[in-house]
Amino acid sequence: MKNFLFCFIIMMVAFGCTKKEVPHYTISRVVKSDTASKLTVNINGRLSQADLLSITSKIKADSSALPNLQLCYLLPGHNDKSTAANNFYAIAKYPNTAVVTMQDTLKDADGNVVRLKIKGLSDKAAKELLALNPKEIQGKNILGRFVDDNNQTVIIPFTEPNDPKKELYIIELDSTGKVVSATVPMLDNKDGVEKWVVSHRGDYCTLKDSVLTQYSIDDLGLPYNSIKSGI
Repeated sequence: MKNFLFCFIIMMVAFGCTKKEVPHYTISRVVKSDTASKLTVNINGRLSQADLLSITSKIKADSSALPNLQLCYLLPGHNDKSTAANNFYAIAKYPNTAVVTMQDTLKDADGNVVRLKIKGLSDKAAKELLALNPKEIQGKNILGRFVDDNNQTVIIPFTEPNDPKKELYIIELDSTGKVVSATVPMLDNKDGVEKWVVSHRGDYCTLKDSVLTQYSIDDLGLPYNSIKSGI
């Protein structure tokens, strides 16, 4: 029995000393230029600064040959070819040593100075938005809840359960549950794709596989934003 307890304690100590695993990520895009190497990094959810820094450190160590490394983090559902510039959850940059300042105090696991800015909402703030249940949506047929990090709102499309026309409504709520926009989109089913036209200009949304994708009529069919429900 004593030998068993001794072995158990040794195992627990060894487990406690194990280095924390780097969160799962994938790299979907690499763009190199004379001034920077830009990588698009896909993550599974909203991460803390520490978790993002551990991924950043790992990629930097594996990509030491790439100059002026810049990592752009994307949440699930986001399209890495979207036209908007603000859809990244976070951006990490390794500045040239010649431009490092006293304000550059953040370092990766290998002691390299890195500038990491989290642009999206925290996991806690996103969950609070997703949990909003104002009277406007109570009893409705909710088609998804989509957190818009750029506007710090949640977009909720829904239908009335007893409406034979199944008319679609879209509302957008701020962090207090206040409705900041309300739309009754026109449905367009041309070419086998259901488009929710939300403006007189022809801007529209689509919903497929729990991903709300937003398009501007000016962007020639490329989305400017895409959001997965519940994240």
